Amino acid sequence: MTKQARKISLTRAKELKNAISNYSQFKKQAIIHEKDIKKIYTSRKEQLLDYFNATEDDWNNWHWQMKNRITDVKMLKKFVPLSKDEYEAIEKIAETNRFAVSPYYLSLIGDKETDPIKMLALPSRAEFHTELGKEDPMAEEFTNPAGSITRRYPDRLIINVTNICAMYCRHCQRRRLIGETDHHTSLDDINKSINYIKNNPEIRDVLLTGGDAFLLSNERINYILKELRKIDHVEIIRFGTRTPVTMPQRITDELVNILKKYSPIYVNTHFNHYQEMTEESKKACEKMANNGLVLGNQAVLLKGINNDKYVMEYLNHQLLKARVRPYYIFHAKRVSGTTHFIPKIEEGLEIMEHLRGRTSGLAIPTYIFNSPGGLGKTPLLPKYIMSHEGNTYKIRTWENKVIEYTEKD
Repeated sequence: MTKQARKISLTRAKELKNAISNYSQFKKQAIIHEKDIKKIYTSRKEQLLDYFNATEDDWNNWHWQMKNRITDVKMLKKFVPLSKDEYEAIEKIAETNRFAVSPYYLSLIGDKETDPIKMLALPSRAEFHTELGKEDPMAEEFTNPAGSITRRYPDRLIINVTNICAMYCRHCQRRRLIGETDHHTSLDDINKSINYIKNNPEIRDVLLTGGDAFLLSNERINYILKELRKIDHVEIIRFGTRTPVTMPQRITDELVNILKKYSPIYVNTHFNHYQEMTEESKKACEKMANNGLVLGNQAVLLKGINNDKYVMEYLNHQLLKARVRPYYIFHAKRVSGTTHFIPKIEEGLEIMEHLRGRTSGLAIPTYIFNSPGGLGKTPLLPKYIMSHEGNTYKIRTWENKVIEYTEKD
């Protein structure tokens, strides 16, 4: 290499380093913040164990976590500082849209009023504004040909297997189904769904979700997988679950051993903020990856939580370290009572613009807008082709440099 080439290379390397200097500063602060959250988690965990007269073995048992979900604002206030306004709002909202938080996830809530975990888990006064949304903006009621199916695409469909979650996210697209009681989909409806798949050979991909599909018993999960694997044209089986985030104790050896019997199994989980990627969550993801399960993440772009390019970049890096591929960023749906979470589309495009070139392709999910009325997913992308005339294109690079490219016949 000549001295001139080395000089040019060093100049370019400095430009590239400067391109991520702001993110590097953000990352340093995020690491400090994570240490503070870990202290809060340790302290609140001890407080909860003491309150429930429980042991470490209890804490690591997902059945104990489910049994002791916090569902009452009076109990909630024992562990999380609440203002009078917050207390009254939660109490009122819970009358029509209940909340439930696993002890584990409750322990992750920080001290700030705008803590992202708090906003994801606990009702707020903003939920009173229901007039701007719809209960079922995706028209799932009209895309159910049998059993508990949702079908929007030619070759794949959803079976909704339960309405139960370890924690009822405040931005949930199916909050209308939460109701006042927890219940799994009946075996009769499950079997009707499976029979529909048997009779429609174009269906090659089945997603089990709800609610949270991992909150079925191991026996029911095994039954559904066994029946689906009897169908020759079913190639892919996927699970939608937030348990690695809200209750990682659910990812037991027994569950993983059942899942890997029916490979290929894909697991799409739902981390929205880097505070959710704890050591427990990371271990749960690694356990699944070590046993051949393929993991992806579907985040939702949420105002005040992750509609920030550095937050999303750091989250995606943490996911990859846990062997979870960032898969989708969903633009929040216009669900009644959740519209305060909806950011501007421009914010999502800014995040995608930022990620491209500043991090590896592995850390770049697809930004998705779900078309109302059940019309399916539409990817949203920054504009990189500036103009096109004949065989000549003007293309913008990630650094906003415009190049001209001519195709040869």
